[in-house]
Amino acid sequence: MTQAEKELECGGKEKEKERDKEKEQQRGVKRPITPAVIPEATHEQIQTNFVIVINPGSRSVRIGRATDTLPVTVPHVIARRHKQSGQPRYEDPWLIRDGLNVSTSAQSLKYFLDLAELLCVVFLFVVLICVTPNLIYLLYHCVQQKPESNEQRQNGLKMVDQAIWSKKMSNGVRRTPVSAEQARAYNCQIRPAVLDSSSRVKWTNTGHHPPYLVGEEALYVNPSDCYNIHWPIVRGQFNIHSGPGGSMTAVLADLEAIWSHVLQKHLEIPLKDLKYYRCILLVPNIYNKQHVKEVVNMLLLNMGFSAIIVHQESVCATFGSGLSSACVVDVGDQKTSVCCVEDGVSHRNSRLCLAYGGSDVTRTFFWLLQRAGFPYRDCQLSKRLDCQLLQHLKEIFCHLNQDISGLQDHEFQTRFPEAPALLYQIRLGDEKLQAPMGLFYPTTFGIVGQKMTLLQHRYQGDPEDPHDEHYLLSTQSKQDQSSKSAADRRAGARPVGLEGEMSSQCGFGETSELPRSCGGGVGSGGVMQAEMELGPTQGESLMGAGEAEEPLSGHLSRKTAIMSQFESKALGLDKAILHSIDCCASDETKRKMYSSILIVGGGLMFQGAQEFLLHRIINKMPPSFRRLVDNVEVITRPKVTAANTSKKLGSELQLTDEVRPIRVGKPFLFLEINDLIFQEGKNELKRCFK
Repeated sequence: MTQAEKELECGGKEKEKERDKEKEQQRGVKRPITPAVIPEATHEQIQTNFVIVINPGSRSVRIGRATDTLPVTVPHVIARRHKQSGQPRYEDPWLIRDGLNVSTSAQSLKYFLDLAELLCVVFLFVVLICVTPNLIYLLYHCVQQKPESNEQRQNGLKMVDQAIWSKKMSNGVRRTPVSAEQARAYNCQIRPAVLDSSSRVKWTNTGHHPPYLVGEEALYVNPSDCYNIHWPIVRGQFNIHSGPGGSMTAVLADLEAIWSHVLQKHLEIPLKDLKYYRCILLVPNIYNKQHVKEVVNMLLLNMGFSAIIVHQESVCATFGSGLSSACVVDVGDQKTSVCCVEDGVSHRNSRLCLAYGGSDVTRTFFWLLQRAGFPYRDCQLSKRLDCQLLQHLKEIFCHLNQDISGLQDHEFQTRFPEAPALLYQIRLGDEKLQAPMGLFYPTTFGIVGQKMTLLQHRYQGDPEDPHDEHYLLSTQSKQDQSSKSAADRRAGARPVGLEGEMSSQCGFGETSELPRSCGGGVGSGGVMQAEMELGPTQGESLMGAGEAEEPLSGHLSRKTAIMSQFESKALGLDKAILHSIDCCASDETKRKMYSSILIVGGGLMFQGAQEFLLHRIINKMPPSFRRLVDNVEVITRPKVTAANTSKKLGSELQLTDEVRPIRVGKPFLFLEINDLIFQEGKNELKRCFK
């Protein structure tokens, strides 16, 4: 082999080695992996006329589309036909409540006496001998409870009269008090005039034996018909009791029947088409999470809505009225809730629920009418139609205008089925002002032995949720719990100088008797009437400096005892507003709340209510804030009426994309209780509502 051939062969081998090396290098290079193009999720355009807003209340329920100008308002009552003949009739009371003169013992005594009338004389004599100790026991409790309630009511009326006399009229002259005897002397002589032999009002026709009747039809069911009357919601909570229709299942069935009836009859939406609709459900500020869960399941699984948003009434009221921040005061028929809302967030520690409302004013007005010789002698609180009449008289007669004084003559009509239409004359004095002032002096209502103030409580946990708060606490070490608690207390500490001024101005008593929480954060749990959850500052005010290392269980037990003592107090409306505002985190937030006090609901729609409440708020404000707050404003006539506060928010909520879906059965639940929907804080919430 020649030299040239050898060189050629070596050159070929080198070229092959270079090619192999290049191939190896190419195989070893890590090229960037281009991800597959994922198309963006296309959000379905939600049509506002396919969004239903439901605002359930104790006396009425408001349901409508998000595009409707006015919702449909229907009495929240249902009449269910007896399943068996001869079944005893049952009716939930309307204006009568626990803690009044008609106690459980008195009702038991009345039932016993009615039963005794059916017995023969000899047998009755034997029965009376046998049950004499029980009769003595019942009579003892009746005597013990009646004077206590009446005495409390009389004491409250004295405070009301003193407040009326102390405030001068606009001309600088004090009002001249008018005694009830002056009006009584005239009213006792009044006899009704017959307007028409027929009132043109008829009982509901039940000849076709409908299984249930809803709304106005239920109110006009003849008492002789075989129907039970149920109000599924009482004071903002499920009407659960030991009587007929008082179970959780029965209450949910009543709600489903009422809401389905309104959707079909008034909104003309077939139930089979609800799968194309979304729902916005408004719940109270202090709600029972288990009850909300059951209602959501009913709306999604039973009625068939495709999705749902749960929102608090206070936040809806602010945005529905065109406000970003306000102290919302919702005076309903059976409860009054107070809550501070800032930029769409309901401050957890500012929430209060007062267990009285417009129906208590109506009942007190009836008591005052009786003192003044009410000419309609047969009026009874146990009759539905009489309750309607009293509600109407309260709305047209009562006021909070100090300039209206002296005796004045009025007239009213009664129109009942199977009775002539009658016209009554009546003369009234201070009764028209005394009744609505009971909202500021709740002892006038004469309620004894009942919790009158409800606060935000710690959620007890869901047995179906394996990772609820109680599970996390039980699996957490004691060292972690104590360190976290100490850090929270250090972070939330603030001067408490204002608290003493607040207590002295509002007449709350000592600071230890008035639990406070000035942390403005919003919690993530629901509400049940159980153990109280306190903010950091509450822990500072309820614990001494040397008690900071107290075990968590003992600390919560002591706080629960103090909260129970506070809940037994009956706060007036003005004091509740001041307490709620004072629980806000910063002075700047408090100034916002004082400058925007929003009154919603129908329980305070009296002439002069705005000026009257403004006067009481200014006089009872802490002196330090009177200099800082430029303008205290009470809004009783918002741009959007109280009945429509949910509509504006409903049309906005259904356009949001930040809602986090939670799986409940087959459909999706879009659950939002202030702190579940927008995980990125207030900015996301504000951006949502722009």
